[in-house]
Amino acid sequence: MEQYNVLVVDDEKEIRDAIEIYLKNEGIKVIKAADGIEAIEKLNEQPVHLILLDVMMPRQDGITTTFRIREDKNIPIIILSAKAEDTDKILGLQVGADDYVTKPFNPLELIARVKSQLRRYVTLGTYEGKAKVIDLNGLTLDQSSKEVLAHGEAVKLTPIEYKILELLMTNAGRVFSINDIYERVWKEPSYNAENTVAVHIRKIREKIEIDPKNPRFLKVVWGIGYKIEK
Repeated sequence: MEQYNVLVVDDEKEIRDAIEIYLKNEGIKVIKAADGIEAIEKLNEQPVHLILLDVMMPRQDGITTTFRIREDKNIPIIILSAKAEDTDKILGLQVGADDYVTKPFNPLELIARVKSQLRRYVTLGTYEGKAKVIDLNGLTLDQSSKEVLAHGEAVKLTPIEYKILELLMTNAGRVFSINDIYERVWKEPSYNAENTVAVHIRKIREKIEIDPKNPRFLKVVWGIGYKIEK
């Protein structure tokens, strides 16, 4: 059985230690951080499969931390907060959290939610470290062979086109700005990248869409960017 690493981020030591006991009893390794800045440091030092993240913390709060993690990582995030208002839950989910648990929490419920997110992330194929086949209603991308099928037909993409499609498909439903796409794919700061990205998007559409002018898969979100429909 694979050893899962869960990063627990909370400014209260007692809560960190209590959660560690619950999770260690399930065979899960716990990494602890006292605030958002330390959490980012821990995240860059070792593999992490899930993050339990408090909202109200010194130096850097949970909402800001979630936003920064989501700039380049798809790790499941469960927000932990004493705030039960719907607006706080919605804000956490909008910036990229996968779930929200209100303090004080039931340990059994917390463990169940952690296991559910780990199963989705690792077993069902969204784990970043695991090559997988992504199938979205007739559009298929195999990360091992680097092959793409659209409507059952093989699609020949350039390396850049493949990287753009892979980025969008592994984050299906999420909107990426032109700058996001350029910086993640080209691995350099974005500067006047609109035409460059737009040309590649057009070429991808011509290869994967039956009607590129009315795309089924690769959608534009006007004023924001592009996404692949789930």
